[in-house]
Amino acid sequence: MDIVKQQKTKKTITKQHFILAMLVLLILLISVALASFNSISLNKKDLLISEIKQGDLAITVDGYGKLVSKKLQLITSLTQATVEEIVLKPGAVVTKDSVIVKLTNPELQLAVENSQQELAQLKANLRQLKVNNKRELLTEQAVIAELEFRFEAAKLKRLAEKSLVEEGIVSNLTFKQSQLNEKQLSKRISILSEKLQQLTLVHSEAINIQKERIKQQIGQLAIAKNRLEKLHVRAGFEGVLQRLAVNLGQSLAPGQEVALIGSTKKLIAEIKVPQNQASLIELGQKVLIDTRQATIKGTVSRINPIVEQNTVRIDISLPDDLPISAKPEQNIDAEIIIKTLINIKYIERPANVKSQSAINLYQLDEDKNIATIKSLKFGRKTSRYIEVTSEVTQGTLFIISDLSNYKVRKINII
Repeated sequence: MDIVKQQKTKKTITKQHFILAMLVLLILLISVALASFNSISLNKKDLLISEIKQGDLAITVDGYGKLVSKKLQLITSLTQATVEEIVLKPGAVVTKDSVIVKLTNPELQLAVENSQQELAQLKANLRQLKVNNKRELLTEQAVIAELEFRFEAAKLKRLAEKSLVEEGIVSNLTFKQSQLNEKQLSKRISILSEKLQQLTLVHSEAINIQKERIKQQIGQLAIAKNRLEKLHVRAGFEGVLQRLAVNLGQSLAPGQEVALIGSTKKLIAEIKVPQNQASLIELGQKVLIDTRQATIKGTVSRINPIVEQNTVRIDISLPDDLPISAKPEQNIDAEIIIKTLINIKYIERPANVKSQSAINLYQLDEDKNIATIKSLKFGRKTSRYIEVTSEVTQGTLFIISDLSNYKVRKINII
Protein backbone atom coordinates (compact mmCIF):
# COMPACT_ATOMS: atom_id res chain seq x y z
CA MET A 1 0.00 0.00 0.00
CA ASP A 2 2.80 2.43 0.87
CA ILE A 3 4.47 1.87 -2.48
CA VAL A 4 1.30 2.76 -4.38
CA LYS A 5 0.88 6.12 -2.60
CA GLN A 6 4.44 7.14 -3.48
CA GLN A 7 3.81 6.66 -7.21
CA LYS A 8 0.72 8.92 -7.13
CA THR A 9 2.66 11.72 -5.47
CA LYS A 10 5.34 11.65 -8.20
CA LYS A 11 2.71 11.86 -10.94
CA THR A 12 1.06 14.83 -9.22
CA ILE A 13 4.36 16.72 -9.00
CA THR A 14 5.15 16.07 -12.65
CA LYS A 15 1.75 17.39 -13.70
CA GLN A 16 2.21 20.57 -11.67
CA HIS A 17 5.58 21.22 -13.25
CA PHE A 18 4.06 20.85 -16.69
CA ILE A 19 1.27 23.28 -15.92
CA LEU A 20 3.74 25.78 -14.49
CA ALA A 21 5.93 25.53 -17.57
CA MET A 22 2.93 26.10 -19.79
CA LEU A 23 1.97 29.20 -17.80
CA VAL A 24 5.49 30.58 -18.09
CA LEU A 25 5.46 29.91 -21.82
CA LEU A 26 2.08 31.58 -22.17
CA ILE A 27 3.30 34.61 -20.26
CA LEU A 28 6.33 34.84 -22.51
CA LEU A 29 4.20 34.57 -25.61
CA ILE A 30 1.85 37.28 -24.31
CA SER A 31 4.81 39.52 -23.49
CA VAL A 32 6.27 39.04 -26.95
CA ALA A 33 2.88 39.71 -28.52
CA LEU A 34 2.38 42.85 -26.46
CA ALA A 35 5.85 44.07 -27.29
CA SER A 36 5.18 43.41 -30.93
CA PHE A 37 1.81 45.15 -30.71
CA ASN A 38 3.34 48.32 -29.14
CA SER A 39 6.00 48.77 -31.83
CA ILE A 40 6.27 48.83 -35.60
CA SER A 41 9.06 49.17 -38.11
CA LEU A 42 9.05 51.98 -40.71
CA ASN A 43 11.46 52.93 -43.47
CA LYS A 44 13.33 56.17 -42.78
CA LYS A 45 12.89 57.43 -46.34
CA ASP A 46 9.12 57.35 -45.86
CA LEU A 47 9.24 59.64 -42.81
CA LEU A 48 9.46 63.41 -42.40
CA ILE A 49 11.95 64.18 -39.65
CA SER A 50 12.61 67.63 -38.20
CA GLU A 51 14.74 68.93 -35.38
CA ILE A 52 14.06 71.40 -32.62
CA LYS A 53 15.61 74.77 -33.51
CA GLN A 54 16.13 77.88 -31.44
CA GLY A 55 16.20 81.48 -32.65
CA ASP A 56 13.97 84.24 -33.99
CA LEU A 57 10.74 83.18 -35.73
CA ALA A 58 8.47 85.38 -37.82
CA ILE A 59 4.73 84.99 -37.21
CA THR A 60 2.88 85.23 -40.51
CA VAL A 61 -0.57 85.20 -42.03
CA ASP A 62 -0.87 83.12 -45.19
CA GLY A 63 -2.67 84.34 -48.28
CA TYR A 64 -3.12 83.51 -51.92
CA GLY A 65 -3.91 85.53 -54.99
CA LYS A 66 -2.29 86.82 -58.16
CA LEU A 67 -0.05 89.50 -59.60
CA VAL A 68 -1.89 92.31 -61.38
CA SER A 69 -0.74 95.32 -63.39
CA LYS A 70 -0.25 98.48 -61.38
CA LYS A 71 -1.13 100.53 -64.46
CA LEU A 72 -4.23 99.60 -66.46
CA GLN A 73 -5.53 101.34 -69.55
CA LEU A 74 -9.00 100.75 -70.97
CA ILE A 75 -9.18 101.43 -74.70
CA THR A 76 -12.57 102.39 -76.13
CA SER A 77 -13.94 103.23 -79.55
CA LEU A 78 -13.98 106.98 -80.25
CA THR A 79 -16.63 106.75 -82.96
CA GLN A 80 -19.09 104.32 -84.39
CA ALA A 81 -17.10 101.72 -86.31
CA THR A 82 -16.91 98.10 -87.46
CA VAL A 83 -14.15 95.64 -86.51
CA GLU A 84 -12.28 95.01 -89.74
CA GLU A 85 -9.26 93.05 -88.47
CA ILE A 86 -8.04 91.63 -85.14
CA VAL A 87 -4.26 91.96 -85.12
CA LEU A 88 -3.34 90.82 -81.58
CA LYS A 89 -4.97 88.48 -79.07
CA PRO A 90 -4.97 88.48 -75.25
CA GLY A 91 -1.58 87.69 -73.76
CA ALA A 92 0.38 89.46 -76.49
CA VAL A 93 3.18 91.77 -75.36
CA VAL A 94 2.62 95.24 -76.81
CA THR A 95 4.56 98.46 -77.26
CA LYS A 96 3.25 102.00 -77.43
CA ASP A 97 2.58 101.80 -81.18
CA SER A 98 1.37 98.19 -81.39
CA VAL A 99 -1.87 97.93 -83.39
CA ILE A 100 -4.37 95.69 -81.61
CA VAL A 101 -7.48 96.03 -83.76
CA LYS A 102 -8.26 97.71 -87.08
CA LEU A 103 -11.68 99.39 -87.38
CA THR A 104 -13.42 100.91 -90.36
CA ASN A 105 -15.79 103.87 -90.77
CA PRO A 106 -16.45 105.25 -94.31
CA GLU A 107 -17.85 108.49 -92.89
CA LEU A 108 -14.53 109.35 -91.29
CA GLN A 109 -12.70 108.79 -94.59
CA LEU A 110 -15.19 111.07 -96.33
CA ALA A 111 -14.75 113.70 -93.61
CA VAL A 112 -10.99 113.70 -94.17
CA GLU A 113 -11.41 114.12 -97.92
CA ASN A 114 -13.89 116.97 -97.46
CA SER A 115 -11.56 118.71 -95.02
CA GLN A 116 -8.67 118.37 -97.46
CA GLN A 117 -10.74 119.91 -100.26
CA GLU A 118 -11.90 122.75 -98.02
CA LEU A 119 -8.30 123.45 -97.00
CA ALA A 120 -7.17 123.50 -100.62
CA GLN A 121 -9.99 125.95 -101.47
CA LEU A 122 -9.05 128.28 -98.61
CA LYS A 123 -5.41 128.28 -99.70
CA ALA A 124 -6.46 129.11 -103.26
CA ASN A 125 -8.64 131.96 -101.93
CA LEU A 126 -5.64 133.29 -100.04
CA ARG A 127 -3.56 133.35 -103.20
CA GLN A 128 -6.38 135.09 -105.08
CA LEU A 129 -6.76 137.62 -102.26
CA LYS A 130 -3.08 138.46 -102.41
CA VAL A 131 -3.29 138.96 -106.19
CA ASN A 132 -6.35 141.24 -105.87
CA ASN A 133 -4.71 143.23 -103.12
CA LYS A 134 -1.59 143.71 -105.20
CA ARG A 135 -3.65 144.90 -108.17
CA GLU A 136 -5.61 147.35 -106.03
CA LEU A 137 -2.45 148.74 -104.46
CA LEU A 138 -0.85 149.22 -107.87
CA THR A 139 -3.95 151.10 -109.08
CA GLU A 140 -3.89 153.43 -106.10
CA GLN A 141 -0.14 153.94 -106.42
CA ALA A 142 -0.60 154.83 -110.10
CA VAL A 143 -3.24 157.45 -109.21
CA ILE A 144 -0.95 158.96 -106.57
CA ALA A 145 1.97 158.99 -109.03
CA GLU A 146 -0.15 160.86 -111.60
CA LEU A 147 -1.27 163.39 -109.00
CA GLU A 148 2.31 163.89 -107.87
CA PHE A 149 3.30 164.56 -111.49
CA ARG A 150 0.46 167.08 -111.88
CA PHE A 151 1.40 168.62 -108.50
CA GLU A 152 4.99 169.16 -109.65
CA ALA A 153 3.74 170.74 -112.87
CA ALA A 154 1.35 173.02 -110.95
CA LYS A 155 4.16 174.00 -108.63
CA LEU A 156 6.45 174.94 -111.51
CA LYS A 157 3.63 176.93 -113.12
CA ARG A 158 2.99 178.84 -109.92
CA LEU A 159 6.64 179.69 -109.53
CA ALA A 160 6.81 180.88 -113.12
CA GLU A 161 3.67 182.99 -112.83
CA LYS A 162 4.87 184.58 -109.63
CA SER A 163 7.58 186.62 -111.43
CA LEU A 164 5.26 187.34 -114.31
CA VAL A 165 2.62 188.75 -111.96
CA GLU A 166 5.18 191.21 -110.63
CA GLU A 167 5.91 192.33 -114.17
CA GLY A 168 2.19 192.55 -114.97
CA ILE A 169 2.30 189.91 -117.67
CA VAL A 170 0.05 187.44 -115.74
CA SER A 171 -2.97 188.60 -113.86
CA ASN A 172 -3.38 188.03 -110.14
CA LEU A 173 -6.48 185.94 -110.80
CA THR A 174 -4.56 183.51 -112.96
CA PHE A 175 -1.79 183.32 -110.37
CA LYS A 176 -4.23 182.64 -107.54
CA GLN A 177 -5.88 179.89 -109.60
CA SER A 178 -2.48 178.30 -110.08
CA GLN A 179 -1.85 178.50 -106.32
CA LEU A 180 -5.26 176.96 -105.61
CA ASN A 181 -4.68 174.14 -108.09
CA GLU A 182 -1.31 173.37 -106.46
CA LYS A 183 -2.91 173.19 -102.99
CA GLN A 184 -5.72 170.98 -104.24
CA LEU A 185 -3.29 168.54 -105.81
CA SER A 186 -1.19 168.48 -102.62
CA LYS A 187 -4.28 167.77 -100.55
CA ARG A 188 -5.44 165.00 -102.87
CA ILE A 189 -1.98 163.43 -102.74
CA SER A 190 -2.06 163.53 -98.95
CA ILE A 191 -5.54 161.97 -98.82
CA LEU A 192 -4.68 159.25 -101.33
CA SER A 193 -1.41 158.50 -99.49
CA GLU A 194 -3.33 158.07 -96.26
CA LYS A 195 -5.87 155.94 -98.09
CA LEU A 196 -3.05 153.82 -99.47
CA GLN A 197 -1.72 153.24 -95.94
CA GLN A 198 -5.17 152.26 -94.70
CA LEU A 199 -5.67 150.03 -97.70
CA THR A 200 -2.39 148.27 -96.92
CA LEU A 201 -3.60 147.64 -93.36
CA VAL A 202 -6.96 146.39 -94.65
CA HIS A 203 -5.22 144.03 -97.05
CA SER A 204 -2.93 142.76 -94.30
CA GLU A 205 -5.90 142.11 -91.98
CA ALA A 206 -7.82 140.35 -94.76
CA ILE A 207 -4.83 138.10 -95.39
CA ASN A 208 -4.54 137.40 -91.64
CA ILE A 209 -8.22 136.49 -91.48
CA GLN A 210 -7.83 134.14 -94.40
CA LYS A 211 -4.74 132.60 -92.84
CA GLU A 212 -6.70 132.09 -89.60
CA ARG A 213 -9.41 130.30 -91.55
CA ILE A 214 -6.73 128.11 -93.10
CA LYS A 215 -5.28 127.42 -89.66
CA GLN A 216 -8.71 126.44 -88.34
CA GLN A 217 -9.26 124.20 -91.31
CA ILE A 218 -5.84 122.58 -90.78
CA GLY A 219 -6.93 121.88 -87.20
CA GLN A 220 -10.20 120.35 -88.36
CA LEU A 221 -8.33 118.26 -90.91
CA ALA A 222 -5.92 117.10 -88.18
CA ILE A 223 -8.88 116.11 -85.98
CA ALA A 224 -10.47 114.23 -88.86
CA LYS A 225 -7.19 112.48 -89.65
CA ASN A 226 -6.66 111.66 -85.99
CA ARG A 227 -10.14 110.15 -85.74
CA LEU A 228 -9.40 108.16 -88.87
CA GLU A 229 -6.00 107.10 -87.50
CA LYS A 230 -7.64 106.01 -84.23
CA LEU A 231 -9.45 103.35 -86.22
CA HIS A 232 -6.11 101.55 -85.95
CA VAL A 233 -6.43 100.92 -82.22
CA ARG A 234 -2.99 101.10 -80.57
CA ALA A 235 -1.86 100.02 -77.10
CA GLY A 236 -0.57 103.41 -75.94
CA PHE A 237 2.19 102.06 -73.66
CA GLU A 238 4.37 99.01 -73.11
CA GLY A 239 2.58 96.13 -71.45
CA VAL A 240 0.46 93.10 -72.17
CA LEU A 241 -2.95 92.76 -73.80
CA GLN A 242 -5.03 91.42 -70.92
CA ARG A 243 -8.50 91.51 -72.45
CA LEU A 244 -9.98 91.88 -75.93
CA ALA A 245 -13.66 92.76 -75.87
CA VAL A 246 -14.52 92.72 -79.60
CA ASN A 247 -15.10 90.18 -82.35
CA LEU A 248 -14.45 90.33 -86.06
CA GLY A 249 -17.24 92.18 -87.89
CA GLN A 250 -18.73 93.58 -84.68
CA SER A 251 -20.29 97.06 -84.81
CA LEU A 252 -19.07 99.36 -82.07
CA ALA A 253 -20.72 102.39 -80.54
CA PRO A 254 -18.75 105.44 -79.35
CA GLY A 255 -17.23 104.72 -75.94
CA GLN A 256 -17.58 100.95 -76.21
CA GLU A 257 -14.72 98.89 -74.75
CA VAL A 258 -12.20 97.49 -77.20
CA ALA A 259 -9.30 96.21 -75.09
CA LEU A 260 -7.60 96.36 -71.70
CA ILE A 261 -3.84 96.91 -71.51
CA GLY A 262 -1.82 96.25 -68.35
CA SER A 263 1.75 97.10 -67.50
CA THR A 264 4.25 94.25 -67.21
CA LYS A 265 7.09 96.03 -65.40
CA LYS A 266 5.06 97.67 -62.65
CA LEU A 267 2.95 95.10 -60.79
CA ILE A 268 1.15 94.76 -57.48
CA ALA A 269 -0.04 91.65 -55.67
CA GLU A 270 -3.70 91.13 -54.81
CA ILE A 271 -4.05 88.43 -52.18
CA LYS A 272 -6.88 87.06 -50.04
CA VAL A 273 -6.53 86.17 -46.37
CA PRO A 274 -9.03 84.50 -43.98
CA GLN A 275 -11.47 86.92 -42.40
CA ASN A 276 -10.54 85.82 -38.86
CA GLN A 277 -6.89 86.76 -39.45
CA ALA A 278 -7.41 90.03 -41.30
CA SER A 279 -7.49 92.00 -38.03
CA LEU A 280 -3.79 91.13 -37.51
CA ILE A 281 -2.76 92.86 -40.73
CA GLU A 282 -1.64 96.49 -40.78
CA LEU A 283 -0.39 98.87 -43.47
CA GLY A 284 3.37 98.77 -43.95
CA GLN A 285 3.87 95.16 -42.84
CA LYS A 286 6.43 93.18 -44.83
CA VAL A 287 5.26 90.43 -47.17
CA LEU A 288 7.01 87.54 -48.91
CA ILE A 289 5.49 86.70 -52.30
CA ASP A 290 6.11 83.21 -53.71
CA THR A 291 5.64 82.96 -57.49
CA ARG A 292 6.78 79.29 -57.55
CA GLN A 293 9.85 80.52 -59.45
CA ALA A 294 11.07 83.37 -57.26
CA THR A 295 10.46 85.12 -53.95
CA ILE A 296 9.58 88.84 -53.97
CA LYS A 297 9.56 91.17 -50.97
CA GLY A 298 6.59 93.53 -50.75
CA THR A 299 4.70 95.80 -48.37
CA VAL A 300 1.03 95.92 -47.39
CA SER A 301 -0.35 99.03 -49.14
CA ARG A 302 -4.14 98.60 -48.87
CA ILE A 303 -6.64 96.58 -46.86
CA ASN A 304 -10.06 96.17 -48.43
CA PRO A 305 -12.74 96.90 -45.80
CA ILE A 306 -15.24 94.58 -47.51
CA VAL A 307 -15.43 90.86 -46.68
CA GLU A 308 -16.03 88.59 -49.66
CA GLN A 309 -16.69 84.86 -49.14
CA ASN A 310 -15.07 84.93 -45.68
CA THR A 311 -11.87 86.48 -47.06
CA VAL A 312 -10.41 89.99 -47.14
CA ARG A 313 -8.42 91.31 -50.09
CA ILE A 314 -5.01 92.83 -49.39
CA ASP A 315 -3.00 94.88 -51.90
CA ILE A 316 0.77 94.46 -51.78
CA SER A 317 3.13 97.01 -53.32
CA LEU A 318 6.14 95.48 -55.07
CA PRO A 319 9.57 96.86 -56.10
CA ASP A 320 10.17 98.01 -59.66
CA ASP A 321 13.00 95.52 -60.30
CA LEU A 322 10.88 92.38 -60.45
CA PRO A 323 12.13 88.95 -61.61
CA ILE A 324 11.67 88.15 -65.27
CA SER A 325 9.33 85.32 -64.30
CA ALA A 326 6.83 87.74 -62.67
CA LYS A 327 3.86 88.18 -65.03
CA PRO A 328 0.40 89.75 -64.70
CA GLU A 329 -2.39 87.34 -63.65
CA GLN A 330 0.22 84.91 -62.26
CA ASN A 331 -0.98 82.90 -59.24
CA ILE A 332 1.01 83.46 -56.08
CA ASP A 333 1.20 82.55 -52.39
CA ALA A 334 2.01 85.15 -49.76
CA GLU A 335 3.23 85.35 -46.17
CA ILE A 336 2.44 88.56 -44.32
CA ILE A 337 4.89 89.01 -41.44
CA ILE A 338 2.85 90.09 -38.42
CA LYS A 339 5.68 90.11 -35.87
CA THR A 340 8.89 88.29 -34.95
CA LEU A 341 9.27 86.05 -31.88
CA ILE A 342 12.69 86.49 -30.34
CA ASN A 343 14.87 83.49 -29.31
CA ILE A 344 12.27 80.75 -29.09
CA LYS A 345 12.29 77.03 -29.78
CA TYR A 346 10.39 75.89 -32.83
CA ILE A 347 10.01 73.02 -35.26
CA GLU A 348 8.60 72.46 -38.70
CA ARG A 349 4.84 72.33 -38.31
CA PRO A 350 3.60 68.72 -38.18
CA ALA A 351 0.56 67.76 -40.18
CA ASN A 352 -2.81 68.93 -38.81
CA VAL A 353 -1.29 70.81 -35.87
CA LYS A 354 -2.91 74.06 -34.73
CA SER A 355 -1.47 76.84 -32.61
CA GLN A 356 -1.89 76.65 -28.83
CA SER A 357 -2.37 72.88 -28.90
CA ALA A 358 -0.67 69.70 -27.69
CA ILE A 359 -0.09 66.41 -29.54
CA ASN A 360 2.04 63.29 -29.34
CA LEU A 361 5.07 63.04 -31.61
CA TYR A 362 7.69 60.34 -31.96
CA GLN A 363 11.11 61.41 -30.65
CA LEU A 364 14.22 59.77 -32.11
CA ASP A 365 16.96 58.43 -29.87
CA GLU A 366 20.59 59.41 -30.27
CA ASP A 367 21.26 56.55 -32.72
CA LYS A 368 18.21 57.56 -34.79
CA ASN A 369 17.08 53.95 -34.85
CA ILE A 370 14.19 54.05 -32.40
CA ALA A 371 11.47 56.66 -31.92
CA THR A 372 9.32 56.75 -28.81
CA ILE A 373 6.17 58.72 -28.28
CA LYS A 374 6.37 62.05 -26.45
CA SER A 375 3.80 64.75 -25.72
CA LEU A 376 4.64 68.26 -27.00
CA LYS A 377 2.91 71.59 -26.39
CA PHE A 378 2.84 74.22 -29.10
CA GLY A 379 2.33 77.99 -29.14
CA ARG A 380 2.09 80.36 -32.09
CA LYS A 381 2.60 79.14 -35.64
CA THR A 382 3.66 80.29 -39.08
CA SER A 383 2.94 78.73 -42.42
CA ARG A 384 5.91 76.35 -42.01
CA TYR A 385 7.00 76.42 -38.36
CA ILE A 386 5.35 76.32 -34.96
CA GLU A 387 6.58 77.40 -31.54
CA VAL A 388 7.41 74.61 -29.05
CA THR A 389 6.54 75.53 -25.46
CA SER A 390 7.43 72.16 -23.87
CA GLU A 391 10.77 71.58 -22.23
CA VAL A 392 12.83 70.08 -24.99
CA THR A 393 16.50 70.25 -26.01
CA GLN A 394 17.60 72.08 -29.14
CA GLY A 395 18.58 69.63 -31.87
CA THR A 396 16.20 66.87 -30.72
CA LEU A 397 14.70 65.04 -33.69
CA PHE A 398 11.00 64.30 -34.09
CA ILE A 399 8.96 62.55 -36.75
CA ILE A 400 6.47 65.12 -38.08
CA SER A 401 4.72 62.81 -40.54
CA ASP A 402 1.07 62.02 -39.86
CA LEU A 403 1.25 58.72 -37.92
CA SER A 404 -2.13 58.95 -36.24
CA ASN A 405 -3.15 55.61 -37.76
CA TYR A 406 -0.42 53.81 -35.80
CA LYS A 407 -1.37 53.16 -32.14
CA VAL A 408 2.09 52.16 -30.97
CA ARG A 409 4.51 53.53 -28.40
CA LYS A 410 7.70 52.77 -30.28
CA ILE A 411 8.86 52.86 -33.89
CA ASN A 412 11.82 50.94 -35.20
CA ILE A 413 13.43 52.91 -38.00
CA ILE A 414 15.04 50.86 -40.72
